[in-house]
Amino acid sequence: MKFDYLFRNVTVIDGSGGPEYRADVAIKDDTIAEIAPAIGGQALHEIDGTGRVLAPGFIDVHTHDDINVIRIPEYLPKISQGITTVIVGNCGISAATATMKGSVPDPMNLLGDVDQFIYPTVADYAHAVEQARPAINVGTLVGHTALRNNHMDDLFRTATEEEISGMRRQLRLALEQGALGLSTGLAYASAFQSSTEEVMALAEELAAQKGIYTTHLRSEFEPILDALDEAFRIGRHGRVPVVVSHHKCAGAKNWGRTVETLKLFDKVREQQDVSCDCYPYSASSSTLDVKQITDEFDIIITWSEPHPEIAGQSLKQIAEGWSMSLVEAGKLLMPAGAIYYNMDEQDVRRVLSYPVTMVGSDGLPNDPMPHPRLWGAFPRVLGHYSRDEKLFPLTVAVHKMTGMSAARFQLPKRGLVKCGYYADLVMFDPETVRDVASFSDPQQPAAGIEAVMVNGVMSYGQNKQVTGRAGRFLRR
Repeated sequence: MKFDYLFRNVTVIDGSGGPEYRADVAIKDDTIAEIAPAIGGQALHEIDGTGRVLAPGFIDVHTHDDINVIRIPEYLPKISQGITTVIVGNCGISAATATMKGSVPDPMNLLGDVDQFIYPTVADYAHAVEQARPAINVGTLVGHTALRNNHMDDLFRTATEEEISGMRRQLRLALEQGALGLSTGLAYASAFQSSTEEVMALAEELAAQKGIYTTHLRSEFEPILDALDEAFRIGRHGRVPVVVSHHKCAGAKNWGRTVETLKLFDKVREQQDVSCDCYPYSASSSTLDVKQITDEFDIIITWSEPHPEIAGQSLKQIAEGWSMSLVEAGKLLMPAGAIYYNMDEQDVRRVLSYPVTMVGSDGLPNDPMPHPRLWGAFPRVLGHYSRDEKLFPLTVAVHKMTGMSAARFQLPKRGLVKCGYYADLVMFDPETVRDVASFSDPQQPAAGIEAVMVNGVMSYGQNKQVTGRAGRFLRR
């Protein structure tokens, strides 16, 4: 048999969490055709992988790339990290199924401008992804805030029964068309007024279609245990798995409390399927929110519509320069984006190493000064946390980015280096792989990522250029 590609002498970390081994791996069309200690067949392209790790392509379970994968199909920020699949539609905001009547409400404006919301169904969105042929695969959740915006004239109240049944119908159709599940962003003002019962009613649609429920909790600050309890109740009511998005204990008064939150996870996991994702940094990034303005930690403004000239300055510097309080300055800057140094490093380590934590970047691709996680999250786990800090072995790091994520989001034949699986692969140098993106210079491709293959097509290489676009829309 003539293969298309043959990786020779690679160290295979197969994504299952099991031990690494040395092998040759052969690719034919879009599939892993053979794995053996030595493969004798011919191949169009042979790659010597001595001293290199071959792993499944990374799966970024928490992104806001919904519109960018269509608009910028090369999508360098993700493919350059070894990411081969992104899950979009997180935090209650999705481009799929969203229709805009007027201006785009916060935080849906993180995804794009009003003229870019042109996908009233998941089928429309899937078609657009397939037409754009991005460099990476795309699966989508349906956002609760997107549904609210479609069916309500005012997002700052609880939905009526009639509005909820309209949302349910739309969610049912989205699931039938291949959406992976429902996401909520209950901390945001545009969803905060929704009742637990409103979300429970929507969660009822998920079980029949084997969907998943992911949630940006109602609070990541002091009331976090109540917020987790609400999330787990919604999952129990809907009889569906729950993923807590970017799990953290935010705010200085909350630092250290992951000891409590993870103890709650342990207890609930005895009866219920719950997990979380996290990004490997102790600073978060979002729109500027008056409720989150504090003097307890630094807040850096990344963009501001009324005052674009202040991008990159701290809110404290700006407020002092304008001789006013932090909140007054914040109000004058809005709408704006911000990086909040609101987490404790020990909490990040605790969550990242928790057995059912997946890795998600949560990067904001439209931010002019994005958080470095957009370009660096995955290599940071491999290089900084696994190799340098020895937080966990490389086999565990890869499992959290591949096999665990594919199983959790039901992505068939992805997430493992296994015969018959799709050839989504990344080859990297375990000695040099690291994140190069920094807070001061965030748009930098990672070091040590040497080859990325998507559906059997070599898509990114050592020259740091996108060489192929073979991404697909992934239906549940």
